[in-house]
Amino acid sequence: MLEMVKKRLESFGYALKAEDDAALFFSIDKVCSTIKNDCNLQKVPDGLLRIAVDMAAGEFLTAKKTFSPDSIAGLDLGLAVKQLQIGDTNTVFATEGNQTSEQRLNSFLNYLLTYGRDEFSCYRKIRW
Repeated sequence: MLEMVKKRLESFGYALKAEDDAALFFSIDKVCSTIKNDCNLQKVPDGLLRIAVDMAAGEFLTAKKTFSPDSIAGLDLGLAVKQLQIGDTNTVFATEGNQTSEQRLNSFLNYLLTYGRDEFSCYRKIRW
């Protein structure tokens, strides 16, 4: 999963550094724990892997934004999807001129952290 998260971050224009590994491991572990606890499972199901990758990337970028904002200053949100339509649901991440760069980044991070959480219910096991 680490390699998938790294590729996802690179697709957003983030240049990975050697010192990012600890934060990446923590983000991945945090997301996996969240999914396993929410679903009452021992491992992250294959069907939630892509969602976990996005969530881990979102966790990592949120930590970078909080603790080292200069490190993501060059993040190119132009490479990210600006609009996503699935069925009758339409999500717009960035509209040029209507949002500042920080608002677009916050919208994008929120999307990474929350999109797909409704799919967790497909994998939940009952706790007794």
